Amino acid sequence: MDIILLERVAKLGQIGDVVTVKNGFARNYLLPQNKALRATKANMAVFEEQRKDIEAHNIEAKSEAEAVSAKMTNVSVILIRQAGESGQLFGSVSARDVSVALADIGFVVNKNQIILDRALKVLGLYDIVVRLHPEVEIKIVANIARSTEEAEIQTQGGDVDAEVEQEEFAVEDFFEKEEDAEDAVATDTDEEAVAEEVTAAVEEIAIVEAEEAAEEEKSE
Repeated sequence: MDIILLERVAKLGQIGDVVTVKNGFARNYLLPQNKALRATKANMAVFEEQRKDIEAHNIEAKSEAEAVSAKMTNVSVILIRQAGESGQLFGSVSARDVSVALADIGFVVNKNQIILDRALKVLGLYDIVVRLHPEVEIKIVANIARSTEEAEIQTQGGDVDAEVEQEEFAVEDFFEKEEDAEDAVATDTDEEAVAEEVTAAVEEIAIVEAEEAAEEEKSE
């Protein structure tokens, strides 16, 4: 199908270009989203009459998008999700999820402006393209984590699994040391008890020997 582009479309052309595309692409995407018109004689005549207004509107929209882009420099969004030990999400993160997360921090972006070639299904940091205008794109970071603490670890470049393992090791080490301490205390207690028993036995023997010596003296 031949169409007239009403805005710049990547890999197709600029405003006013007449290009040939597959019928499905035109009917399902370009025409419904007002990115193009069928290249009929009537439409081409209408376009030429409105060309200045269309181009002026594009310049204005582009300027607004550039202003928003300047505010979105180094923007990142945190998406808290449940995941298994391997980092695999119980579900996925979609363009709509990223759009909602951006709205939560004050940036209104349509889900169609979030460029994702696939749903995100694993914990981690992802560079995502946001197309604010056909000629203005910016990258943001989607930080997908189990908690805000894990998100912070990922932001700092740390390994979440390593941090968890280190924490578990610290806990296990603590309990091992506690058990060693208890064993030491128990050992010390046992040794003290034995020492007390020996002392008592020696004292008892000394008393018996003294009594026997006294009896012998009396008999003499």
